[in-house]
Amino acid sequence: MTLFKKLYTRSGAVDFIIAGLGNPGAKYEKTRHNAGFGAADYISGRTGIKLERLKHMSKSGKGDFDGKNVLIIKPQTYMNASGEALADALAFYKLDPSRALVIFDDVSLDLGRIRIRKSGSDGGHKGIQSIIERLGTEDFPRIKIGVGSLPPSWDNLADWVLSKMSVAEHNVIAEKYDSIYAAASLIINGEIDKAMGMYN
Repeated sequence: MTLFKKLYTRSGAVDFIIAGLGNPGAKYEKTRHNAGFGAADYISGRTGIKLERLKHMSKSGKGDFDGKNVLIIKPQTYMNASGEALADALAFYKLDPSRALVIFDDVSLDLGRIRIRKSGSDGGHKGIQSIIERLGTEDFPRIKIGVGSLPPSWDNLADWVLSKMSVAEHNVIAEKYDSIYAAASLIINGEIDKAMGMYN
């Protein structure tokens, strides 16, 4: 195989997909439900992988992340149909669901807390529910970002996760993006146990 063919083959392949979950549009910017979008944007900025293409029903970009050829996606399907976008990307690149790292908000965790899991149920999260239903498995790695539980003064969980964070709350989460980046690097390189030990 020539050098040209090696480079061409490498550029077309994907080792891992990183999916940051959220809702598209200015209306949902900096809401709790869009914490996954924020993490995807941070990883995009650190790696130089620009999310400029609209493919797999997502804003997407492909490039090198610590030696792995990675596709980063921000599904534009709205949260409840996130599985459609991720399933399309996995099928296109012929990847097993275990090669998809999903980053999303979690109301069961304190604001800014990170929890990494190899698999698990949807925990009531509609985006994860969609992914599990569409992929037919719970076996995919994930990074949960704590956005805080429903306050006593709020009646509806959906309203809570779709509410915008204060500047202070957003900053608490933004301070964790460096740790999320480091954890994602370990996960795509097969060291999820190490990531769990360091960041959970």
